[in-house]
Amino acid sequence: MCGRLRGEWERVRGRAAARPLLVDLGIALLVQGAMTMPFLVPRDPALPPATWGAYGLSSLTVLPLVWRRRAPLTVLFAVLAANALYRLTLDGPGQPLPYTGLVAVYTIAALSPAPRRLLTGLVLLVAVPAGVWLNTRSARELTFSCFVFAAAYVFGRLTDARQRAHRVEAERAAARERARIAREMHDILSHAVSLMIVQAEAGPVAVRAAPERAEAAFDAISATGRDAMAQLRRMLGVLRDGDESDGSPRTPQPGLAELPALLDRVRDSGLDARHRAAGRVRPVPEGVGATVYRIVQEALTNTVRHACARTVTVELDWEEEELGIRVTDDGCGPRPAAGRGGGHGLVGMRERAAAHGGTAVAGIGPDGRGFEVRVRLPLAPAATEVAR
Repeated sequence: MCGRLRGEWERVRGRAAARPLLVDLGIALLVQGAMTMPFLVPRDPALPPATWGAYGLSSLTVLPLVWRRRAPLTVLFAVLAANALYRLTLDGPGQPLPYTGLVAVYTIAALSPAPRRLLTGLVLLVAVPAGVWLNTRSARELTFSCFVFAAAYVFGRLTDARQRAHRVEAERAAARERARIAREMHDILSHAVSLMIVQAEAGPVAVRAAPERAEAAFDAISATGRDAMAQLRRMLGVLRDGDESDGSPRTPQPGLAELPALLDRVRDSGLDARHRAAGRVRPVPEGVGATVYRIVQEALTNTVRHACARTVTVELDWEEEELGIRVTDDGCGPRPAAGRGGGHGLVGMRERAAAHGGTAVAGIGPDGRGFEVRVRLPLAPAATEVAR
């Protein structure tokens, strides 16, 4: 319930932020309603009369609030001048609170830079005592007026701090999303292009030696390209913010169920790709499944591009609280840069694993041969078992 109310509140705030003039007009009308109340209640005959002229002049003090965001300091001066005119001329019914001045001070504290806030403080040091002298000339009213104006200023500064925090968080979220998209595109394109290059390089040789193999290589290139395009379309589709005019399906990211197809594409490139699983296989969250898929995909891509390997093995070790991923090949081992932790692919693996509280390391394979990637991902205990 609280989450739904908070969501509704955030949507209302978003709509209000998109229409600031309407919000300011609504605030002005709300203040006008508060200013009208003393003119409606019965009054003691000894008090100043509630005339239409007094009501019109009191409304004049509210009107500048419509432009409070555009020129907050000017609005404050206009409000102070209109209030002084009201007191010095008609002097109609008084108000329990200086509504218009409080709104103007709050706006300056929330939106204006430090020099204007300082000027506002100096103006209030003169205007507040002057207003009290024109009204009751009592120390009680002076203390109360100082308190409410200070509270309006503090609330304005708190609003500014909260908005700054929201902007910083939004920028961080945008940066995280850009990094995620960059990782996804790197994994998709790097894997597809690497396989297509290997298959294309083998094509001319196969045309002369075994035409049927050449046809299979070209079919594999086509299938790899179509798969990459489908994944890119699926990933970029979610960035259109609900625009489904092209009718493209919003299928989930690839996960554990797509690993066999991934290994088949690698086998089509001529690499002997093997898959082993140990332990009790069980469902994992969609995000974890996508992370496993992308990590295995990147490891296989590195093998195809750099390892000069004949065999690669993907092992999944299902433990009670962790999933272990191990990808090993019998190639030429790590390059110097990879040994030092370089390369966008290896960095992406570590970032993906760390996002789920896991770890990823890469280095020389067993017995000093080939290359090995080892990843550990925490898993929530689950009683449901899935047939392998």
